[in-house]
Amino acid sequence: MAAKLKKGDTVVVLTGKDKGKTGEIQSVDPKAGKAVVEGLNMAIRHQRQGQNTQGGRVPLAMPIDLSNLSYVDANGKATRVGFKDQDGKKVRYAKTTGDVIDA
Repeated sequence: MAAKLKKGDTVVVLTGKDKGKTGEIQSVDPKAGKAVVEGLNMAIRHQRQGQNTQGGRVPLAMPIDLSNLSYVDANGKATRVGFKDQDGKKVRYAKTTGDVIDA
């Protein structure tokens, strides 16, 4: 299946504890169907002190399922992503506005 959401996209969370919040995708794992969004779905992880690192409680962004994320269009609203052919090249576009995402 083609990647509807990619690294660097601005997305909104549809369900869960961070519902309605927006953020930028830091990484995507297509095989697991999950993405890490900057500043969302935070969890506290304990880190042991090392020779060059400070120990303590470290907040870490955890993966969110791709089905719970939606692309944010130019109007700032959640939209679905579609594919169309433009000049012989496959591009992503926002279904609400029809604007091309990948130029």
